[in-house]
Formats: sequence, C-alpha cells, structure tokens
Amino acid sequence: MKGIRKALVAVNSSMDVVHHGIRLARDEKTWVTVLKVVPAYDGDIDLTGIKDLADVLGSGGAKAASELKELARFEGALIKTRIEEGDIDKKIVEVAAEERCDIIIMGAQKKSLWNRLIGRNIVERVVSHAPCPVLVVGA
Repeated sequence: MKGIRKALVAVNSSMDVVHHGIRLARDEKTWVTVLKVVPAYDGDIDLTGIKDLADVLGSGGAKAASELKELARFEGALIKTRIEEGDIDKKIVEVAAEERCDIIIMGAQKKSLWNRLIGRNIVERVVSHAPCPVLVVGA
C-alpha cells in the first residue's frame, strides 16, 4: 500500500479496526486520524441537570477518545482522534475529505435482518460517496 500518506480509521463498536489501521499506518509510516461518530441528540437540553452534558450526549465520546489514545500508546503509534456528531456515513466521508485522506479504513458491519430490510448499510454508503479508496476490515 505504498503512497498512502494519510489514513482515516472509522471506529465502530469494535476496536479491531483500530488495531488493523494503526498497524498498517505504523508499517507504512502513515499519518492516522481515528474517527468516532456519535449520533446527534435532538432532545431538550434545558431539562437536564448534568454538568458534563457534552460527554453524556456524545455517547461517552471522551471515554472513547481516552481508549483510542491508550491503544495508540500500546501500539507505539501517534494518532489524531476526532469525535464527531451526526450521521455516521456522512461524517466519515466529510472528515476524509477535510483531512485529505488517501484511504478510509473501517470495520465490516454485521447486517441485521432489520438493516437488510430497510437498506441501511453504512459501509456501502461510505464506499459509494468516499473521496478515496475504502478498506473494509472483516470482523
């Protein structure tokens, strides 16, 4: 995979994709941005009495960033972490374009019956709209 200078590793529920992405980047001396996308919150913020509302609404975004940094330290790699809020497929494509990535690395999804019926497959949508090649790592 010569010629790859920047990689975007999109984190899903499994950290396996991060392991693969960091190893690839370390072997190829590639800059890595690790992205975790959390769903947008549409509720009423005024009804809550929580001080760290951003982390609660971000589905534990700070915790995810901490885990990613620890994993990078363990693998001996330097990474940039981004926690974004919104539609997963759209944010992955958007961040890959912003960061001028040469490749997107993401994990394969296990398609539930519900997702097959409504045609909701994040990997397919990212592949069809990505500004660069997409490497899908199997579970």
